[in-house]
Amino acid sequence: MKAIIIFDIDGVIRDVGNSYRKAIADTVEHFTEGGWRPTMEDLDNLKSEGIWNNDWEASQELAYRYFEAQDKARQEVGLDYERIVEFFQERYRGKHPELFDGYIADEPLLVSSSYFEQLSNNQISYGFFSGATRGSAEFTIKHRLKLDNSILVAMEDAPSKPDPTGMFDAISKIESTPNNIPAFYLGDTVADMYTVAKAKELKPERKWVAIGILPPHVQVSQTRKEDYAQKLMEAGAEIVLSNVEKLDIQLIDELTSS
Repeated sequence: MKAIIIFDIDGVIRDVGNSYRKAIADTVEHFTEGGWRPTMEDLDNLKSEGIWNNDWEASQELAYRYFEAQDKARQEVGLDYERIVEFFQERYRGKHPELFDGYIADEPLLVSSSYFEQLSNNQISYGFFSGATRGSAEFTIKHRLKLDNSILVAMEDAPSKPDPTGMFDAISKIESTPNNIPAFYLGDTVADMYTVAKAKELKPERKWVAIGILPPHVQVSQTRKEDYAQKLMEAGAEIVLSNVEKLDIQLIDELTSS
């Protein structure tokens, strides 16, 4: 192996602007009784804090912040987290989750299966570490991309980012014996970049490369692209790309040798 690449999924492998993010907005609107529906910019601002990788928790946090702005204490509001999760999942997975008949059914893919074939053909191994649930992540990896036997560490398997435990787990499943070859992590949030920064602190013997990916919803204007890219760079990105497939074999070679 020349390198290991671990991919985030949401905003990197699939466009979640009209699925996960729409489900967050729906959930906040519902639990604020129609008082507020957060915009994409509102969600980006929350995510830029670097600790809201779990979208159920993000939905709850945004709802609580709305009520705090109305001078109501969190204890007074007392949101039911389990109901938030249930409502969110009905929107995202669907009312029949085993059929994936919610917003997830319409997520555009941001990468082709042939890209992963190219990696394998060039002695580059890969896996996935995502805050998405295993069912949601496997739907994309196995059923949409047709990638069999891929390494996946999902929400149920490891602590939330920026804790790098899940990334370490994915790499350990790829390497039969630790040999500290360069490892890349591709993500679209500040938390993803912080994950790599933490990995560098805990395991400095390996070369870690953080690659920022611009999710589609910020590519609507040059200003938003630049602002979002700047936040990823400040959080530790080595480089920021507009799409996963921009990380081609030549760029991988350049980044591993630099």
